Amino acid sequence: MSNNLIIAIDGFSGVGKGTLAKALADKLSLPYLDTGLLYRAVGRKMLDAGLSVKSNEVVQIAEQLTQQDWNRNDLRTPEVDKVASQVAAQPKVRAALLDMQRHFATQQGVVMDGRDIGTVIFPNANVKLFVIASPRVRAERRWLQYTANPNDPVKEEQIKQIELELTQRDEADASRAVAPLRPAEDAHIIDTDYLSANEVLVRALEIIQR
Repeated sequence: MSNNLIIAIDGFSGVGKGTLAKALADKLSLPYLDTGLLYRAVGRKMLDAGLSVKSNEVVQIAEQLTQQDWNRNDLRTPEVDKVASQVAAQPKVRAALLDMQRHFATQQGVVMDGRDIGTVIFPNANVKLFVIASPRVRAERRWLQYTANPNDPVKEEQIKQIELELTQRDEADASRAVAPLRPAEDAHIIDTDYLSANEVLVRALEIIQR
């Protein structure tokens, strides 16, 4: 299989698109980029600087972003989740990161996951996958990522809160004026609710092989 493949994977937060993208990249020997980390990195730097994500500095920070910034290990927190969504809704920030994302794929192909890969970043991608899952399942997965105690007595309350926050972010991502989150017309839909990570990978590989 060609190493110049561009595989676009889109979907809402917590659907398992990152897990799938990393597994595909490994299986196909392709570079991998989680574009959500770019927006998280911008948000993290704004938080660190004590700046509002709506201030003018946000575009400058996006333009100066480096791979070291999006490889930080403190980008997947509830605080950054909220800020990243606000950052991603800004057209100037999205424009500043557009070339960066496209350049990443120019040499060796890519498996790239995000929210507008198949519709905006790479509308001519070789394969487009749109991953879905129910809000409840996504909340449970996210809770397992965050918790230190799988038997926490307030587990149910915490999962419900995460589900609410995910639903609110879904609405924001789907209704934003620029690059709203939606499947491309030629995207293949994969529902991960009742599939293991390996089963999702097998289904995606079947689509890519076709």
